[in-house]
Amino acid sequence: MSDTPVVTGVDTAVFTVPTDSPEADGTLSWDSTTLVLATVRCEDATGLGYTYAPAATARLIDDLLADVVTGRPVMDVPCMNDAMQRAVRNAGLPGVAAQAIAALDIALWDLKARLLGLPLIRLLGAARDEVPLYGSGGFTTYDDGQQERQLRGWVEEDDIPRVKIKIAQSWGREEARDRRRVARARAVIGDTTSLYVDANGGYTTKQAVRVAEALADEGVTWFEEPVSSDHLPALAAVRRRTTLDVAAGEYGYTLPYFAHMIAAEAVDCLQADITRCGGITVWLRAAALAQANGLEISGHCAPQAHAHAAAAVPNLRHLEWFHDHVRIERLLFDGVLAPNGGALVPGADGTPGHGLALAAERARRYRAG
Repeated sequence: MSDTPVVTGVDTAVFTVPTDSPEADGTLSWDSTTLVLATVRCEDATGLGYTYAPAATARLIDDLLADVVTGRPVMDVPCMNDAMQRAVRNAGLPGVAAQAIAALDIALWDLKARLLGLPLIRLLGAARDEVPLYGSGGFTTYDDGQQERQLRGWVEEDDIPRVKIKIAQSWGREEARDRRRVARARAVIGDTTSLYVDANGGYTTKQAVRVAEALADEGVTWFEEPVSSDHLPALAAVRRRTTLDVAAGEYGYTLPYFAHMIAAEAVDCLQADITRCGGITVWLRAAALAQANGLEISGHCAPQAHAHAAAAVPNLRHLEWFHDHVRIERLLFDGVLAPNGGALVPGADGTPGHGLALAAERARRYRAG
């Protein structure tokens, strides 16, 4: 290997995993989830990254991004991230392009850490030893039995002290059922476990304020995307009129998006998704932006992709232990981290990089491209 190792190649693969039962939230339903895998090479060494995105994301990586990073020094990940963002100018950065960049960025950080023989958290620098989790699922398609089993699994088996369910069923048209499911969740988990809800932007502004009053009566402390995060004034209006912490940001694909959300005083806790916002490079910047404005950050979904970066920021609140992604990451990868007292502990075994490797035999049946 040369004194200045460079990226020598990029590969992509697509995997589609069916859900284990019908799933929906307040504004969308689905029966499968697609993961796009990016592998970067430096001679015999490889780094792995991924995003939850349409299969077209792999085509974008192949057509627009692979040549951008190939031949560049492996150690210069921020430089490559910037070059990738410039390369998608005409394609449009928000959306699939940002997700493609995210997959490659995660892979590049993994490759750099592996070449240095360091767990990724040691390369990034730890701000904490553990990454607190909250259990997330509680889909609107669940009956009482399914919801109860899932909640008990997080609290009693995984020892996770925070749980979240979906509400705003059918764009807020089933408000009575929403309230009943929240009350049922509280009865199942007891008074010592924190209860969160996610409306996925399904309510109107006044409806969200009205629902928030009922949620407060059940001890709910986290109200995620009560109204669409496309409408920051409406989100800010809900935040001003409730004692619950309002959270949003999962659809942030660029750093300016997060700046606008913070400037609008729309959230009490900023969310960012490392597999959407441009990868580790941009996620760490979003965390710094939040800290500069007195806010914490929460990692949205993809827990294995977030773990090391989440441990590197001092203003982390928690990381989402999302049912679908937990299941998919366990199916497709070896080296996944498991909850330890309701938290992840990245890098504890000393494995270089983020520690994930494609489980080729298990993954083969889900290969879609």
